[in-house]
Amino acid sequence: MVEGVTELLLRWGDGDLSAIDELMPLVYDELRRIARNYLRRERPNMSLQPTALVNEAYLRMIDQSVVKWQNRAHFYAISARLMRRILVDHVRRRRAGKRGGEQYKVSLSEIDKAARGSDVDLVALDDALKVLEDERPQLAQIVELRFFGGLTIEEAAETMKLSHSTVERGWTLARAWLRRELTRC
Repeated sequence: MVEGVTELLLRWGDGDLSAIDELMPLVYDELRRIARNYLRRERPNMSLQPTALVNEAYLRMIDQSVVKWQNRAHFYAISARLMRRILVDHVRRRRAGKRGGEQYKVSLSEIDKAARGSDVDLVALDDALKVLEDERPQLAQIVELRFFGGLTIEEAAETMKLSHSTVERGWTLARAWLRRELTRC
């Protein structure tokens, strides 16, 4: 009998490490989609590839012994967060190695349609999201799921167990907040 993602996550959360081996083939394509969403906003010469990002996230996830997986949506939300951290860490290391010379820009077109063509530094975006997370954690999670995870409003609402209208309002507020914060930089 083939188990679903949620059942395998629950087994993994209960300490059954064999569940991880069964889980990965079921979630790998979706994790690669999330990784591509992160990386498509990057410069074309970005050295990190979707497969490497997924593999690094996988290695970090199997070390997550304290996570009590709730369901498939929870798993993808955590995966998106891990990938964001890996990508930002990668950019910070590259910058440090080049003494701050290389700037990585991401397009804000999906955060704010009015800002088409304007780019923002990935590290600046991450720093702004950390501030937003302190002030309004729900809004930061919406941005993470929508912008980085590539989820639709409906998928983000399901993941967060919120109504469609709540997520839509949160997305609008978060985009406005980020636009304001990032133009200050």
